[in-house]
Amino acid sequence: MSLDWIYTAISWILLRWHALWDFIGVPDGRFLGTNWSWVLAIVFLVVTVRVILFPVFVKQIKSQRAMQALQPKVKELQEKHKGDRETLQKEMMELYKTEKANPLMGCLPMFLQIPVFLGLFHTLRRLNPDNQGKTLYGWTVEQFESATHASLFTAPLAGKFGSTPQELTALEANATTVKVIAGILVLIMMATTYLTSRQMILKTGWAEDPQQKMIQRLMLYGIPASLLISGALFPIGVIIYWVTNNLFTLAQQQWVLRKFPPPPMAKKPGAAPAKPSGPPVKKAAGGTATAPKSPVQPGRSGGLFGRKPAPEPEQPVVETKALAPKPGAKPVNPKRGGRPASKPKG
Repeated sequence: MSLDWIYTAISWILLRWHALWDFIGVPDGRFLGTNWSWVLAIVFLVVTVRVILFPVFVKQIKSQRAMQALQPKVKELQEKHKGDRETLQKEMMELYKTEKANPLMGCLPMFLQIPVFLGLFHTLRRLNPDNQGKTLYGWTVEQFESATHASLFTAPLAGKFGSTPQELTALEANATTVKVIAGILVLIMMATTYLTSRQMILKTGWAEDPQQKMIQRLMLYGIPASLLISGALFPIGVIIYWVTNNLFTLAQQQWVLRKFPPPPMAKKPGAAPAKPSGPPVKKAAGGTATAPKSPVQPGRSGGLFGRKPAPEPEQPVVETKALAPKPGAKPVNPKRGGRPASKPKG
């Protein structure tokens, strides 16, 4: 199956953005060794793709919420069918079907961006002055020549960490500069890829389903680690795309998670009860519990115009045992100021 339609679509978006920045007047010369119109064209290629995929991203969040809500039922099935993996998988698939939850929906936005990544990767790999197919995918010769010499801090956008000496000579690039710029971008790419996965897991929690948990671990650790090797094969322009996409994802996830916070996590069985907040409760004599009055802070509620109200006098704690009459003592008449009652006259 030919992928020319993908390469043509990606080239069209990239060239439209470059034309727009040229029209606005963004300098296409090498200011700070960078052709900003081409760099911004790649950045806004990300924006275009993410705006198109935003409805899919919302469905991804809803699917993750549904999967999180099903965790108690998944836990019950795991306890019920412990040791019977085939029956467990069958019951879980039936549960997902009944509740209309899709475990793979969480990875759908990433899968949909793979064709875009491959299209840009293929397009930037073609940027070589000796390439004869300069007018493929809607490019003009002038656009091709301009993109071929485009750079980021003097490192060509078509260059990569693993470029051969012949490729660097054709691009008129310095090998050390290309390796330094590409190496820094690869490390940023790894870090931002890790942070996007970590941000989501911290907000939604680890899945109870072993398969879902394995996918989470792969996204958190496996993919960033693999970029250390595969990143050496990516052109600098592709790494700019990946880093921009990660930063966009971090901002988008933060906005969605604030606007639609995940439900509170259910307490695990056997967890320690939460400690009561507030000052300790004092016990008066006789076993009656009395809570101390919290002082009213100035400037807050209570009192006209936020003034601090007069504190109420604390009631002394009376020892009831001390008031009880001692054995053999004469009764006391309270009306006579505590004097002993006189004996009745015979």
